[in-house]
Amino acid sequence: MALRINDTIPDLTVETDLGTISLHDWIGEAWAILFSHPKDFTPVCTTEFGAVARLADEWAARGTKVIGVSVDSAEDHRKWKADIEKVGRAAPDFPIIADTGLEVSKAFDMLPAEAYLPEGRTPADSATVRSVFIIGPDKQVKLTMTYPMTVGRNFGEVLRALDALQTTAKHGVATPADWTIGQDVIVPPSVNDDAAREKFGGFDADLPYLRRVKLPG
Repeated sequence: MALRINDTIPDLTVETDLGTISLHDWIGEAWAILFSHPKDFTPVCTTEFGAVARLADEWAARGTKVIGVSVDSAEDHRKWKADIEKVGRAAPDFPIIADTGLEVSKAFDMLPAEAYLPEGRTPADSATVRSVFIIGPDKQVKLTMTYPMTVGRNFGEVLRALDALQTTAKHGVATPADWTIGQDVIVPPSVNDDAAREKFGGFDADLPYLRRVKLPG
């Protein structure tokens, strides 16, 4: 079954390069980002892990934990981290799940139930394990993104999306295209004009159904 937005993630117990964890316990009361990769020691993925490592302070400022997934062993992950730090110029201190049995990849619907890793496999055998899941403190999926192997992910966009998710969850609003912190937000259609005035002290209407407000601070 596909794992969709607002579904609760499975509470799997997984092996990582930093030890055994339960996903729900590891998330705790934080936000979390799980991002997956088809194989260690591959060029695009190495640059992506470096990008995530360089954003360590940004994740922490947002109360967000990050965890990688790759379908290689924990020992391979530990060796790969040396390359990641060399290229990314930042230590990847977050855990990487060793999904050698594909339990996570299948549970998160990145691979079909019948998938297996053949002898002499290449990244193409697990090419669809190239996804990002943003997960809320309630352990529910809030956003997903999936990329092909040839296109490196933009973790600046993941950070922007995280900001939007946290803002909408906190204030009961929506965000327009390309929104960043400090810009106007949108009053959801479920909030009528009177309730919007009471909650936000007024709004600017571009259209009857497109009402903008500025959040305090």
